[in-house]
Amino acid sequence: MAAAGDVKKIVHPDGTVEYTNVGNSGNGLASTKDEVVYRYTDNNGVVAFSGIQPSAASFEVIRFHCYACDPDSSVDWRKTPLFLKPYEREIAIAAREFGVDPALVRAVIHAESAFNESAISPAGAQGLMQLMPATAEELGVPNALSATDNIRGGVHYLARMLQRFKGDISLATAAYNAGPGAVGRHGGIPPYPETRAYVNRVGILHERYASN
Repeated sequence: MAAAGDVKKIVHPDGTVEYTNVGNSGNGLASTKDEVVYRYTDNNGVVAFSGIQPSAASFEVIRFHCYACDPDSSVDWRKTPLFLKPYEREIAIAAREFGVDPALVRAVIHAESAFNESAISPAGAQGLMQLMPATAEELGVPNALSATDNIRGGVHYLARMLQRFKGDISLATAAYNAGPGAVGRHGGIPPYPETRAYVNRVGILHERYASN
């Protein structure tokens, strides 16, 4: 769900399909880098997004990567300001519907997009909880850039991961980042630096949001 590299479709022997955007650097570890998205309006008046700078159009630069995924991040995750008020109603409703701790939802949103409703990665992950198009479609999300729809879809998916991994928050959030197949194949948190950083930081944020 978090944005890092090209999206890959993996069909496993048991017939399950996994969409993941965690790349492989050749040594079994994922790499993380800043990614740039250009948002512009094309000649037909359609809003478009590209990883390549448009040559003949005015555009807006969105520099974005999974907020909490960079292993070399200089953010002090125990002191960085929290987002305690945004989307209170949307988070409360979705958390209650799917039985997920609202503090965990807020931690995942913080980690995924730093509460940027318009965040879009070059890999195609969208919105507050960085839903991949295939996941959004599977979950019946009408508009992944709508805060209400995105949060409901993201919480639904997070609830599935919590159920799949028997309530283990570390494994569920690892699956949210790297895909449940990766967690299953590695028998735990995958050895990707970005995923391990992500799980650790979501844990810190969850603890902080729960105490506020």
